[in-house]
Amino acid sequence: MENDIQKGSEHPLSILANEAYRVFSELGFEIANSPELENTFYNFDALNVPKDHPARDMQDTFYIKNESEKVLRTHNTNTTARMIEMAGKENKFPCAYISIGKVFRNEATDITHEMQFYQIDGFAIVPMEDKSGAGTLAHMKGVLTQFYKKALGENIEIEFRPSFFPFTEPSVEVHAKFNGKWLEMMGGGMLHPNVLKNLGLDPEKFQGFAFGGGLDRIAMIRWNIPDVRLFYQGDLRLNQF
Repeated sequence: MENDIQKGSEHPLSILANEAYRVFSELGFEIANSPELENTFYNFDALNVPKDHPARDMQDTFYIKNESEKVLRTHNTNTTARMIEMAGKENKFPCAYISIGKVFRNEATDITHEMQFYQIDGFAIVPMEDKSGAGTLAHMKGVLTQFYKKALGENIEIEFRPSFFPFTEPSVEVHAKFNGKWLEMMGGGMLHPNVLKNLGLDPEKFQGFAFGGGLDRIAMIRWNIPDVRLFYQGDLRLNQF
């Protein structure tokens, strides 16, 4: 009977998360966490998301019944907001943090979309007088290139393309070429002055970058997993990994 027992293995998302923590820790980032049940200030307001932004609508966000200011976080960038505020209160600069956590979106599921998934978020902030080159787009590009080379192989091609996000300006999309196709992996850019002000920092004295994107997308590419829902079905008999 003992010979019929099959040993389990580490989940791909756990493998990738641990690798990400290791890579970013080696690059000087500290690990952070924040609540999955969040208030609208850290999830939206602090991040320069307008009151009439579509992302706030009921079809995108899970609001808590009878608590209009409480939501299931729609992105892990709430961690970035909380840590920026904390760094300001403790005067902890320069600083850099990385976080990985589950987020929730009220949307239909298919092979590339789930109502819950994992995001990786990070940021770095330095005083303006810092002349080391830290906290710049060039710094962010180097950090993310290093991460993707570790996660997807040394030969992976990375492109940074202009884009728009409420909490960064200028903003870029990060694309990776895999099996001959360019795929959007995450977004990022320089922290918007309004975000710094909302969280208690003077944008004339501090600058930094922030980035965020889906961990599941990276895992799907790395292990050639065809359906994001397989990460969460929990049926060990499938042995799809």
